[in-house]
Amino acid sequence: MKFVQRTKINYLLVISITIFLSWAFFSNNNENKFISATNNSIESVVTIYTYSGNRPYVNNSIGSGVIFSQDGYIVTNTHIISGKKLIKVKLHNGEEFDANLIGADVNADIAVLKINADSILKPINVSNSDDLKIGDKVLAIGNPYGIGISVSSGIISATGRDYGNPYLELIQTDAAINPGNSGGALINENGNLIGINTKIFSRTGAYQGLGFAIPSNNIVQIASEIIQYGEIRSGWIGNFRVAPIRLRLNNNLINGLRIVEIDSVGPLYEKGASVNDIIIGINNNEGSWKNLTSSLKFAGLGNNISFEIFSSNNTFKSIEIESSEIEELTR
Repeated sequence: MKFVQRTKINYLLVISITIFLSWAFFSNNNENKFISATNNSIESVVTIYTYSGNRPYVNNSIGSGVIFSQDGYIVTNTHIISGKKLIKVKLHNGEEFDANLIGADVNADIAVLKINADSILKPINVSNSDDLKIGDKVLAIGNPYGIGISVSSGIISATGRDYGNPYLELIQTDAAINPGNSGGALINENGNLIGINTKIFSRTGAYQGLGFAIPSNNIVQIASEIIQYGEIRSGWIGNFRVAPIRLRLNNNLINGLRIVEIDSVGPLYEKGASVNDIIIGINNNEGSWKNLTSSLKFAGLGNNISFEIFSSNNTFKSIEIESSEIEELTR
């Protein structure tokens, strides 16, 4: 009997030790992965100083950016550099350079800068943001409050977040993002860029666990277009916001997008769309958020975009926007 009890005790002890060693191994392995990810990408994150006046160090603000290419292109947020007369970029090694604004997309909050650096720049590696899953571990790198380049960790809390703006789909993360982090990198466990940190939701202005980043696929598409043309040449049909809605038509419940705001510029407005109109069809597909955003990605690249709309006066109308019309209106 004692032998059996001793055997059980030994067996439980072996299991406990095995579990502990496994936990220690994986914990240490995860820690090493984060260290490696940081080392792989931290040199690709820069600090951006902006000045409203002509003299440096007057009315200045601080943000972050990411080295996009070895020849000096830097990606950051439009809201960091908007209205600024002087922009400087500080590399991880301490070198500073004047930066020229190549172009910006206000709707997507993406801007591209150019520096002429003497040293060899390390562009960040980019991963496919479409592969992200809720719960994936991430690191946010930037310069919060101007204290220096810092790293915080968290997970992907959600994908496809929006504020009704069809040009802007965001990644939500609980990694600490504070003022100054805007324009910095959100990276995965391999140290590859999956997003550019852009905003937080906070009642105090400081971190409350709700941070948002622009997906890397959007960044590559928009930044590449800005570098090539100096502007965005596709996918813009006007400034508008929508909200999902369920409505009953012909005794059927269908999904739609109610236009809650629209500026009086752009082909969508000029062809008759107005506030409270409900988009019920997009390119012969359902009037859903997913169909709207995917259609806009390819609109103007040789593709037309069509809308079926249920108007606020209970009538139907169709709007067809030609590819050539979209291309004529750059942003």
